[in-house]
Amino acid sequence: MTDSITSMKLNHLSFPSADTSATARFFEQYLGFTIAGTWEQSYILKRPGFDVVIDHARDDTPDWPRAFHVGFELPDLDALRELHARFASAGVPMETGIFNNGRGSRFFCRAPGGVMFELNTRADAAPEYQGTFDD
Repeated sequence: MTDSITSMKLNHLSFPSADTSATARFFEQYLGFTIAGTWEQSYILKRPGFDVVIDHARDDTPDWPRAFHVGFELPDLDALRELHARFASAGVPMETGIFNNGRGSRFFCRAPGGVMFELNTRADAAPEYQGTFDD
């Protein structure tokens, strides 16, 4: 592998939403993103080292494959529980409760616009998985 490939990093996620303003507010309110710009009902959201582009779905609400999701990692189980409680009390559509599948604890929910998110922590992963994660 070349040096340019080994230094490659993920710099953004882009997905459509029929309700871009609600989706942008979700990212801002719950996930710590900042709205950096807008155009034609689309949004650019930023966090250090990572951007999200929410494109306005012009025709209809996107039909996401059931298992398609984006994952965000939290530092520990307490942070995961706190965010789950915030989402639940705010009426965020929850796909699951908190569960541990060996690779750590997690839950799934849907943001406005329908895309599914996994919020997880690897802090409580089983020992056989600990060496498989990046630091």
